[in-house]
Amino acid sequence: MKKIVSMGRGGSGKTSFVALMIKYLIEIGDTPLLLIDVDPDQNLGEMVGVDFKEEGKRTISELLLETFMEGGGTTVGVPPSERIEGKIWEKGLYEGASFDMIAVGTKFIEGCYCLPDASLKKALEGLAKTYRHALIDSPAGLEHLNRRIASEVDDIFDIIDPSQKSFNHVERAYRVAKECKIVFKNFYVVGGYRFPEGLEAEVEKRIKQKYLGKIAYDKEVENYVFSGKSLLEIPSSSPAYNSVKKLMKKAGY
Repeated sequence: MKKIVSMGRGGSGKTSFVALMIKYLIEIGDTPLLLIDVDPDQNLGEMVGVDFKEEGKRTISELLLETFMEGGGTTVGVPPSERIEGKIWEKGLYEGASFDMIAVGTKFIEGCYCLPDASLKKALEGLAKTYRHALIDSPAGLEHLNRRIASEVDDIFDIIDPSQKSFNHVERAYRVAKECKIVFKNFYVVGGYRFPEGLEAEVEKRIKQKYLGKIAYDKEVENYVFSGKSLLEIPSSSPAYNSVKKLMKKAGY
């Protein structure tokens, strides 16, 4: 089972990249998948056609609030992350035909993701073994990476836009992963759809990580996202989808 992490600055297109990656893995039959939405904006569900509220599912943060705030539970004694593990699988796991999904949700308490992240990490230790791949859609910041939600991953994909801040993000993300002793096999850099053509040499000169290429701009992707349609339903002729297929094949999928 491979663990795959997608990260990048806000607006770089990382979540649409994850959705198109999922479409590709489903297409080639490399399933079942576990989708983990760590981004508080919770855009991944919409992009793969999953509405947690309609499905009667809760985010990890919501389950923590119900258990330890509204339900009068205590955080003393048994670690909260262990006590809530069963509830995550019962009430927080969406189960689909090709993939299952869980989401961290918004902050548990003001300014802190520590307990939701710890609960997710504990739950993943047992569940992830039953899937072909676990795909983690991380937020724009690096705080979740810093808390080592997954201490061992196979591939990290960092989506960049045409800015110096984006190049700096790659350097920081790689450094934080090393400093936190996160074990990973590959750190890939992917140009987002706004990244200009012909800058491959510039990218490779500025960064030390492997640059796979860029995601093709596709107006249809924008239309799907704007209308709330699942990117899993986008035609296989989509330029963006076909560019992601090529990137995934270059990464060995």
